[in-house]
Amino acid sequence: MSVISKISSGSFKTEGMIVAPCSMRTLSAITHSMSDNLLTRAADVVLKDRRRLVLMPREAPLHLGHCKLMYEAAQLGAIIAPPMPAFYNRPETIDEIINHSVGRVLELFDIDLGILKRWEGHKAEKSRAVALQSAGEKPEQPNGKRLVTQTKEI
Repeated sequence: MSVISKISSGSFKTEGMIVAPCSMRTLSAITHSMSDNLLTRAADVVLKDRRRLVLMPREAPLHLGHCKLMYEAAQLGAIIAPPMPAFYNRPETIDEIINHSVGRVLELFDIDLGILKRWEGHKAEKSRAVALQSAGEKPEQPNGKRLVTQTKEI
């Protein structure tokens, strides 16, 4: 593959680059500065110019060599962002799981598509607990057990 392209030059300005999915072969080439194709050359340029390089490795499970490559890429300045599902936002569909990974990575470039469900802590659960307590009921914990609350005057 030819590396003669605008993106293979540092004079071509970009905000950075996302490699998704990032195979272990590509991760290895980027980590070891093997610019033998346009993808790895463009990634090398992004790193040398201190721009954001986000790598979304796709392998699982990982062996020590994979972990070492990710560690070394991070030392060079890459951001390692495996597309791991987050369950704290309680996704209901595959699209929600995918959108979360995509949304998190795009936010690294200040791009907000409005597709992320934001973590609000336990506000919703606490608000519900307060409302139930006001009504004389004991709120349930996520495991279905009743929440025991105690108050103590100080």
